[in-house]
Amino acid sequence: MRAIIAVPAIGLLVYRAHSKNSLTPGGIFAAFLTAVAHAVHPWNLPFVLLVVFFLAGTRATHVKESIKSTLTLPSKGTSGGEGPRTHIQVLANSLTASLFSLLHAHQLHRRKQALFAAAQAGNANPSSGLGSLCFAWGGDLLVIGIIANYACVAADTFSSELGILSKGEPRLITSWRLRKVPRGTNGGVSGMGLMAGLLGSMVVVTAAVLTLPMCSEEMEGRFGGGDAWSLEQRRVLIAGLTVWGLLGSVVDSILGGLFQSTVKDVRTGKVVEGEGGVRVLVSADATSTKATTEVKAALLSGEGKDAVEKQGGSAAVEGGPSPDRYDARNKHRRSSFGDEKPSRVVENGWDLLDNNDVNFLMAFGMSVGAMAVASWYWGVPLSSIWA
Repeated sequence: MRAIIAVPAIGLLVYRAHSKNSLTPGGIFAAFLTAVAHAVHPWNLPFVLLVVFFLAGTRATHVKESIKSTLTLPSKGTSGGEGPRTHIQVLANSLTASLFSLLHAHQLHRRKQALFAAAQAGNANPSSGLGSLCFAWGGDLLVIGIIANYACVAADTFSSELGILSKGEPRLITSWRLRKVPRGTNGGVSGMGLMAGLLGSMVVVTAAVLTLPMCSEEMEGRFGGGDAWSLEQRRVLIAGLTVWGLLGSVVDSILGGLFQSTVKDVRTGKVVEGEGGVRVLVSADATSTKATTEVKAALLSGEGKDAVEKQGGSAAVEGGPSPDRYDARNKHRRSSFGDEKPSRVVENGWDLLDNNDVNFLMAFGMSVGAMAVASWYWGVPLSSIWA
């Protein structure tokens, strides 16, 4: 990508993330490095896909944000939804594409040098056996991996951010009977969520097709040219990658439903979300022996309900009203008050991964999987990504 375009574009991207509070300071720095990794590619494709994903994903996040913030409970008692995304979340979605983009840029650089050397040597068909500088039918697998990465993460983002607004409760995809679960449950899917995921994938794939420097008939057989694309081949590419992006969203739900625990607040029945996509603790102090002993002693001494609330961490500020001991913003509240029952329980899933781990595994696995499918369909060896 030309520096005259890349430099101001990266500056605008960083400024928008800062002004809209879409990313944390660490997230902005990670996004800057990611943008640079995409911009050094000689094609505009990687950087355009990054920008499209960021803008479309941010827009989807802000759709009915005030309503979505009431459907789940933040783990730290803050308000206003999930909040700005961290550097971990940025890398979980874009690290795979960044690595593939850098690898393909290096591949194109070496190919250009080899083609130039062949042309200087008087080779009548310098592109023969060396690959092309445009994207040919049956060409570079890394390009498929880059597009697949953003198609999948965009589908997952749209599915999560818009699917939660579905009128009906989602159903757990890892349950044999597809039982209904609270909104925001890892592994929960809905018809609206699947349609939103398909839309997100279509947005990315459409941007990719409009940006790809596809080989044309005029370039076929010439210096740096390759096999031209037919209209039918373009349709196959669009349909295949769009469906693959939607499949990525489904795979993310399966991974989340199996290996990521969903924590539910027993009083409200709502899912508790971890800020920055991290794990949610399940009442670490719920069975604190010291807290339980103090509460029981207060009851026996006759101090009554006020003593329980005080031990629960809801003592009032002197001269002011007592805060609600169940208020999520009260960081000192206890998870049990005499009945010793936790306020948070695990709805489903094994606590092996957090949301960022699931997103990265899905993005990496689906990108490599897309390259493997293209390798089989085109008859191009997967080892060609290192050539």
